[in-house]
Amino acid sequence: MQHLEPSALRRELREYFRLAWPIVAAQLSFVSMGTVDTILAGRLGAPQLAAVAVGANVFFLMFVFFSGLFMAVSPIVAQKVGADEDAQAIGRFVRGALVLALLMGGVWVLLLHLVREPVLDLLSLTTDTRVYADGYLRALVWAPVPTCINFAQRNAADAHGLTRLSLVAGLVGLLVNGTLGYGFMYGHFGLPNLGPRGAGYALSIASCAMVFVYAAQYRRTPRLHALRVLGGGPWSWRVAAAQVLRLGLPIAAILTAEASLFQIGALLIARFGAETMAAHQIAINWASLMFMIPLSIGMAATVRVGHAVGAGNAAAIALRGRAGMLIGVCFALFSASLMLLAPRAIVALYTNVDAVAHIAVGFLAYAALFQIVDCIQATSGGALRGIKDTRVPMMITVAAYWVVGLPLATTLTFRTALGPSGVWCGFIGGLSIAAVGLSTRFLRQTRAAWRAA
Repeated sequence: MQHLEPSALRRELREYFRLAWPIVAAQLSFVSMGTVDTILAGRLGAPQLAAVAVGANVFFLMFVFFSGLFMAVSPIVAQKVGADEDAQAIGRFVRGALVLALLMGGVWVLLLHLVREPVLDLLSLTTDTRVYADGYLRALVWAPVPTCINFAQRNAADAHGLTRLSLVAGLVGLLVNGTLGYGFMYGHFGLPNLGPRGAGYALSIASCAMVFVYAAQYRRTPRLHALRVLGGGPWSWRVAAAQVLRLGLPIAAILTAEASLFQIGALLIARFGAETMAAHQIAINWASLMFMIPLSIGMAATVRVGHAVGAGNAAAIALRGRAGMLIGVCFALFSASLMLLAPRAIVALYTNVDAVAHIAVGFLAYAALFQIVDCIQATSGGALRGIKDTRVPMMITVAAYWVVGLPLATTLTFRTALGPSGVWCGFIGGLSIAAVGLSTRFLRQTRAAWRAA
């Protein structure tokens, strides 16, 4: 924009903060559920900890895919809200998305059944670890249906700008998961001592609890109660399902491609021994925690841009997308500076083993660069979702991660002196291509409106 008023940008930044901070807190609460399970399992012993880690990784890839699928609900509803559509018409769409959630939850359950034994066989686990991992995954079979329902409810609420609902649901889920995990895994509170299997039941029950928390908040929040999600008027769930699938499958592919790149990278680094793997885990865990903020900004960008699209305000689309990207870059510079200036302080939060700490400090230098490009791709990707542009971004990101990132990581790791650092270089290369491709696409899509404003 050639004549952008500072007041307009400040107003937009305030809106981003209002939307994004509850999303950040909610994301951290979701991540903390896995952390709690890991801590509780670790106190039971090495086989139990390994079992929960294996089971969580199997579950995680599916979680990423289906969460991406239902991210499509947010831009669709946001555009309807921006266009000031009738509340009950929006409610009928949300109802259709919930029916799809039931069906997709069933598909997820079936996938868990189909892959459980082949994956555990492939990993050549010890007998104890395999038994524990099998029990954990069997207990998790109750989680997919409520989890998909939560995805749909959350994204519909976020699209109305009501992001605090996700925060409340996330905190309740964390409390239930932690309390029941402690009870089931150790036999406290009169509950049976189930070991790692108890962590699966705790997460499943926590997911169900979150369904009811969202439902209660929908009833108590006037704007959401007006949707009459569970009643009112004729409707066809197939129309809503088709819209979600058409927009959501590319998003699911994007997120799954990125998550699988990181998991394969971890497998490559595992070949260099336990100390290197531990150092990698420290660096990737810290980077993942920092990533919660740009991820949340990207989700807020989807809502803000979606509202502008619905209102037919091209100038606002351009401004809001660029504002989200600007916030992401600013945070990335802060986060990267922290990793470069205080790496030893960060590593000290995780370990006091000198050999591991030395390697982790080196990895954090790569993570700093990784953070910058990851923030750009997350926020620009969120802005593109707001204009319902997902197919070309899918092609950009899948090519970036699998055509550039993974081959580059493999080549640099095993054919140069970089060793395990080559994996991080591969991450940076793939994410850089994605960041440039996605940001360029959004800027080009909105260039005319930006220049005219």
